[in-house]
Amino acid sequence: MPYFLSHRLILSALTALALFVVPRNVRADELSGTISQTVTITKNSELVGDVTCAVPRGTPCIHFGASNIELMLNGFTITGQAEPPAGCTSTSDFSPEDGIDIVALHNVAVFGPGRVQKFGRMGILLSGATRTRVQGVTTSDNCFSGIFLVGTTDSDIEGNVSVRNAIGSNNFPCGGT
Repeated sequence: MPYFLSHRLILSALTALALFVVPRNVRADELSGTISQTVTITKNSELVGDVTCAVPRGTPCIHFGASNIELMLNGFTITGQAEPPAGCTSTSDFSPEDGIDIVALHNVAVFGPGRVQKFGRMGILLSGATRTRVQGVTTSDNCFSGIFLVGTTDSDIEGNVSVRNAIGSNNFPCGGT
């Protein structure tokens, strides 16, 4: 076989191999439309359209399942099933009918602009989390709190707007953030 042909064959083989070996940017999970069961995100994700949550009662719509990830709302809305004060979760069982749950994770973020609205408990729950960021999000018409923090430390919650939350809180210390 002539030298130039074998050389070309080797280059072609190496190029093909490089396509499989060279790391590529991982695309984010894209969310939109109706969600009928809790979505657990484990990598960077983004809304590419409005989301309507039709998950079973007592469950969150979107649950962060890993540290070091973010959710970009991209100007879209996540809407739950509650029409406060009707449709709010009971204060006796206080089930997690939340828009977004972030529990016991580190270095996660939710970035607006975007809206989280009409959830039976919290719009966004941060529980036992560290170094979280929630920025530029509007929460409205959630039964208890727009953004609720419990046992969360070293976090930045900034530039958010909270409107008409806590309608179903029945004297619980709830509200905007």
